[in-house]
Amino acid sequence: MSDLPLRSTLLVAAAVAVLTALGGGVAVLLGGDPHDAAAREPVRQARLGERQQVRLDQLVPTTAPVSSDAGQATGGPGVTVTPPSMIAIARAEVPKRTRLALAKVKHVEKVAVVDAGAVQVSGTPLNLLAVDPVVFRSWTPKTVAGHSGVWSAIGRGEMVADAAATRRLGLALGAEYQVDGGPRLRVAAAATLGLRGVDGLVSTGRGQELRMARGVAVLLHGKGGAISRASVRKLLGPGSQVVSLVPEKKKARTPATAPTAGAPTTGPATGGRPASYLELYKQSATRCPGLSWTVLAAIGQVESSHGRNNGPSSAGALGPMQFMPATWKVYGVDGDGDGKSDIWSPYDAVPGAANYLCANGAGKGGQKLRKAIWFYNHSWDYVNKVMGVAEAYARTYAS
Repeated sequence: MSDLPLRSTLLVAAAVAVLTALGGGVAVLLGGDPHDAAAREPVRQARLGERQQVRLDQLVPTTAPVSSDAGQATGGPGVTVTPPSMIAIARAEVPKRTRLALAKVKHVEKVAVVDAGAVQVSGTPLNLLAVDPVVFRSWTPKTVAGHSGVWSAIGRGEMVADAAATRRLGLALGAEYQVDGGPRLRVAAAATLGLRGVDGLVSTGRGQELRMARGVAVLLHGKGGAISRASVRKLLGPGSQVVSLVPEKKKARTPATAPTAGAPTTGPATGGRPASYLELYKQSATRCPGLSWTVLAAIGQVESSHGRNNGPSSAGALGPMQFMPATWKVYGVDGDGDGKSDIWSPYDAVPGAANYLCANGAGKGGQKLRKAIWFYNHSWDYVNKVMGVAEAYARTYAS
């Protein structure tokens, strides 16, 4: 985490708390990863033989959503998002006059100042912002801002973790963590927050209980050009840290660099639309060298019975591979080259699942494969079930 802007400043500005996981799991409500237990109802217990079995070479994929109430997945009113272009951490609370001065910096259109603090999870620093969910939701990506359950969780005093932080730190969504000398903190959801260096969000009230530093984190939104980091740093004073959140434009390279072996590809799958689920799983698996098509088929069976139960789930997971919209934004692809990346379409969702698995090391096999499936749904029972179904498919379709 050497690139995080918050660690050194927040360790000075805020009290450090130690979080230790409680035994046992708690049913989770939401998840930024598409298949965390937090994202959906409890892991389905049906085995391969408990559902109507149709041969994969006879089952034709369909792009029509099974449910007509998909709009209920995200809920909440429409939000005009103003994503931050820059985040800064001051060494002390930012006074009103400084906030007004920041608003006058060239290209700055909007400023927000929130509480922040550093805690530790099993000895690893974890950077949190304490926010008012009503005010702060416009500072997050559209799929996150529009998901009312995320903001309800924060309002209840629970934590919403950044999706990358849950993977890096091994946080169990839905589990409770005991703050040393403080309250219990439940990790209710994971989402791609788009805030570099921020590992999670809590409410301002919860932040006060955790003794987080008041008014030290500054977010700035701008258009029309880059905001001057030097100007922001000068206004915030010595010791402040300023990080741009706008990706730098990269020059095109010729010739194009070939993909690294084992890395997921993002272009359309070749060969047009497969005529059956068997062809679709086999074709999609080629996006991740080393990944067996039977694993994709097993996940497709467990998640939706190959598109026959597309959701939405109780927390908003959608489509034949049960992605959360925020994660689909990262891993979804236009698998059939029709110009759309459709979470409901198996032609897009299955190769999207291959991308997600590959990003978590599935192509390396062995324990790496099992861990990648665990990331799909944080349950080792789920992993064992998927592997069992995959073995059954391997036997059934052995040439």
